[in-house]
Amino acid sequence: MEELGKLVVIDQGHVGLPLSMRAAEVGWRVVGLDVDEHRVARLATGESCVDDVSDDQLRDALDGGRYRPTASYTGAEGFDVAVVTVPTSPREGTPGLTAVTEAARGLAPYLRAGATVILESTTYPGTTEELFGPTLEAGSRLVAGRDFRLGYSPERLDPGNRTWRLANTPKVVSGVDRASLAAVQGFFDTIAARTVPVSSTRAAEFAKLVEGAFRQVNIALVNELAMVAGELGVDVWEAIDAAATKPYGFMRFTPGPGVGGHWLPLDPSGPPWQTGRGAGRSPRFLELARDINDQMPEYVVRRAGQLLNDRGRPVRGSRVLLLGLSYKKNTGDVGESPAVRIATLLARLGADVRAADPHVDPAQVCAPVRLVELDEAELAAADLVVVLVDHDLFPRGLVSRFARAVLDTRRWLPPGPAVPAQRRAPDAESLIVPASAWVESL
Repeated sequence: MEELGKLVVIDQGHVGLPLSMRAAEVGWRVVGLDVDEHRVARLATGESCVDDVSDDQLRDALDGGRYRPTASYTGAEGFDVAVVTVPTSPREGTPGLTAVTEAARGLAPYLRAGATVILESTTYPGTTEELFGPTLEAGSRLVAGRDFRLGYSPERLDPGNRTWRLANTPKVVSGVDRASLAAVQGFFDTIAARTVPVSSTRAAEFAKLVEGAFRQVNIALVNELAMVAGELGVDVWEAIDAAATKPYGFMRFTPGPGVGGHWLPLDPSGPPWQTGRGAGRSPRFLELARDINDQMPEYVVRRAGQLLNDRGRPVRGSRVLLLGLSYKKNTGDVGESPAVRIATLLARLGADVRAADPHVDPAQVCAPVRLVELDEAELAAADLVVVLVDHDLFPRGLVSRFARAVLDTRRWLPPGPAVPAQRRAPDAESLIVPASAWVESL
């Protein structure tokens, strides 16, 4: 395989590590740079830290000499292309850009004429040209466009998605000038099956916000419909199934406990939407959508309290088992996960909160919740099981047999009054009815 050059990927999380592996696969000599020394140590031993990269894939890249993880920026020396994928988790509703600035400062001393630097982190229009580029220039004494190439390409990785991966998902690319656009597009042409060039870095940055806004608004719509349907005694899932049979003018979205990820909960009145210096236009649709989605964890907790109350139990002192802590299916990423908020609220009400999630690293869990293995004893001991994430690894049959009551926010279990034969749960002193008697959907 012909070597394409030296690539540095800054941050080896859910975006950076899959990019590193794909680049190594097609012929780049990759340095995976991450300031988290513990993560780097794990990667060096062939232990993947994200679900979309297997240990075998990582070890193959390590053994072939195509990938080297490091916690030092000295590893960037002599790079041809650098891609910055650091997270910009919201702080007070706006993107936290400290990591972007620190990455630019760390990379700048090793930037040389002719190299290409690409920002992938989700951010607001203007970041590449007004913050990221000037920081690189200040630390390298080189000029973007004249001495080195600079561009922006929004990440489009969907953790856990087995159909749309980095290799076959179209990639939006941009540059601060024509030469930079050509360089950025040339790099991603080696990675992705299709690249989509746009006229400016601002356009590419705004495209990412458009994608996020689309999802935010539509999830808010079905979440509000779910709450209204519950008050009307209508099964919202049945109604959505029926609506989805329309072959035009409809796209299926489903309700849930809220929204998560590193870029969805941006404040509609914050920097991404500012239209001028010192003034801005607040998109009212997004403001309403965020408000609805932000209320969903409280709504789930209220529904959980009602279900416990109907069974003669207060929230305080009840044992609640949460299935899933990550923000989406089949991933361990807890970034802005509504499940963490739900766990916190239940604990404040006095519940004994436990959670099972085979994908989540226990070190990432800060909420007042105890991580447990999903087994017969935990299910039988819980007064209520709340399905927050429908991981494929969760055993439906086990939950159906041993849980006493289930609040299902994902329609993971079939609801209904059908009651199979009663059976005794392990260590239980009385017969309990399987969960199918008390499965309540959101």
